[in-house]
Amino acid sequence: MSEKSRLDEIRDELKSLDISPTIFARKEIHELPDILSPEERIVYLVEGRNKLNNHHIILAATDRRLIFVDKEFMYGLMVEDFSYSKISSIQYEKDFLLASIDIQVTDDIVEIDGVGKYHAELFCEKVREFMSRPEGFFQNTAEPSALDQLEQLGRLREAGVLTEEEFLEQKKKLMEKL
Repeated sequence: MSEKSRLDEIRDELKSLDISPTIFARKEIHELPDILSPEERIVYLVEGRNKLNNHHIILAATDRRLIFVDKEFMYGLMVEDFSYSKISSIQYEKDFLLASIDIQVTDDIVEIDGVGKYHAELFCEKVREFMSRPEGFFQNTAEPSALDQLEQLGRLREAGVLTEEEFLEQKKKLMEKL
């Protein structure tokens, strides 16, 4: 598939998700065909400003990972991707017109502000949905041990991603597999 047709496919995905990126995200969107694998699909996307350097960025949640894209004219391209299993928490905070998103990844915090309030909430919901899936759900991951899966469930419960009821339900399913 040519780059142009993959870019058109990505634009169609965004349109079907009712996501209309601003002109400021054009450079980052244009880079996505080279960043995403051919079968990878976007489940939600937000744009905002990286609190660290004040650059305009996009944050894409796909069916496999979370991707941070910063394409600045003078600074080239910066892409960071995060496995959902490595994200311990995601939260948003609404201000008067906009919102900010903080993502805890291992020992790092990714902070984005200037995100639309409605989009920040939906984005966090989508990411939490993927965070709650068992680690073995995603491609290219080795089958985790039952202990690893229980630890992951515990971290998700402690981070507030899973309720106590959801935690117990997932734990029960895991124990039935043993």
